[in-house]
Amino acid sequence: MEGKMKVAIMEGIGKMGFEQREIPPVGDDEVLVKLEYVGICGSDLHYYETGAIGDYVVKPPFVLGHEPGGTVVEVGKKVTHLKVGDRVALEPGKTCGHCEFCKTGRYNLCPDVIFFATPPVDGVFQQYVAHEAGLCFKLPDNVSTLEGALIEPLAVGFHAAIQGDAHLGQKAVVMGAGCIGLVSMMALKARGVSEVYVVDILEKRLEKALELGATAVINGSKEDVTGRLLELTQGAGVDLAVETAGTEITTRQAIDAVKKGSTIVLVGYSKSGEMTLPMSLVLDKELTFKTVFRYRHIYPLAIEAVAAGKVNLKGIVTNIFTLDEAQKAMDYSVNNKADIVKAVIKID
Repeated sequence: MEGKMKVAIMEGIGKMGFEQREIPPVGDDEVLVKLEYVGICGSDLHYYETGAIGDYVVKPPFVLGHEPGGTVVEVGKKVTHLKVGDRVALEPGKTCGHCEFCKTGRYNLCPDVIFFATPPVDGVFQQYVAHEAGLCFKLPDNVSTLEGALIEPLAVGFHAAIQGDAHLGQKAVVMGAGCIGLVSMMALKARGVSEVYVVDILEKRLEKALELGATAVINGSKEDVTGRLLELTQGAGVDLAVETAGTEITTRQAIDAVKKGSTIVLVGYSKSGEMTLPMSLVLDKELTFKTVFRYRHIYPLAIEAVAAGKVNLKGIVTNIFTLDEAQKAMDYSVNNKADIVKAVIKID
């Protein structure tokens, strides 16, 4: 397909603009997708606010966005499993396929991954993208492209649940009720965890957690988190903790609240990158720490969970903006973090 497309670009810190770019050509192993929804992730907001995450520095003009869903409008010569008209969720990271991590199935750890909206690779706040067909997953009839865009964060939640070996009969706590906390909570429930408690300090997020199926919620700014978790578990403590807030205090609370021999899954990045933790207690309890970096082999499972009604992805969306409202969408998301759970850009 030839022609121009509208692209929302980050022109500098706190500044969005637009460009007209050529619709990308399609390689033999690729499909061209007309994008319909792209989620706004916390990493997008961080790049927008500060211009960098660690060693990844934005050099404008830069395209944000890595949570896309849309419809196939052209297929490459070697593509057989997709056709024009198929609605798809796009996994945003293309890996090398040759390193030890790719060869052992841990492709999320590939050092040469090309990942949407991770500098210098542009993201997908735009109308079309050409993407490797093997990373485009067909959506069932009862799963919308809005939900398709949210498969990406849901994949993080399922990876966290799998890292923690979440299963039937457990009681778990999720620290943090942002988007990743909520999808982690739903992933835990989808894997059969009997009771899932959610901790946050923002009331709107806790209300959303209850709406989406949390067994109980705890406001960390008003309640003794550890005491309340022990009360909810009749003094036993929880079997599993998933930490998505990325703070030292919530990580300490998780250590305090889990049973001996339990697992804590660390998902959230701390702002400083460092924490001081009570390691004597960790050793006394013989705790296992697992960590999460993106996900691997999760998209089909996550899509199936949504199609089966085990996960309510639409329920996490609180705000929808158009592509023309890119500046408003980013500013509103930055300035109203207490009110927004998940914002999405709808692309016409």
